[in-house]
Amino acid sequence: MTKYEKNPDVIATLTPEQYFVTQESGTERPGTGEYLSNKKAGIYVDIVSGEPLFASAAKYESGCGWPSFVKPIEPDNIVELRDMSHGMIRTEVRSKHGDSHLGHVFPDGPTDRGGLRYCINSASLRFVAKEDMEAEGYGQYVDQVEDI
Repeated sequence: MTKYEKNPDVIATLTPEQYFVTQESGTERPGTGEYLSNKKAGIYVDIVSGEPLFASAAKYESGCGWPSFVKPIEPDNIVELRDMSHGMIRTEVRSKHGDSHLGHVFPDGPTDRGGLRYCINSASLRFVAKEDMEAEGYGQYVDQVEDI
């Protein structure tokens, strides 16, 4: 079994925006994220720990300006925390093992797919294409991705 953890060597290589988002609970500007329009089949993993977070089959266009997903690929890899910053009450989403800030989850997703919208910063993610998943150790998730 793969062990995922916060890796200081990886943190040292993050871009300023990736560091701001994952380590300082920041947010990238809407509409600017690398994966916002990604339609390739694969999975999204924590940029710091590598833990699997979301599958392309769960991604959808919400119009919010950030990549949106209806559910995590591994619910145990997601931690939800109450966030009362910016004068509102929200649910923050963090990776369990990397403790990276990912974004927030809202109850306004597609009702036919569970009703949740995981609004996630591209800067907190690394995309692993379907054809690379086996070689990178994510083969057990291939059945959860689809060609979109």
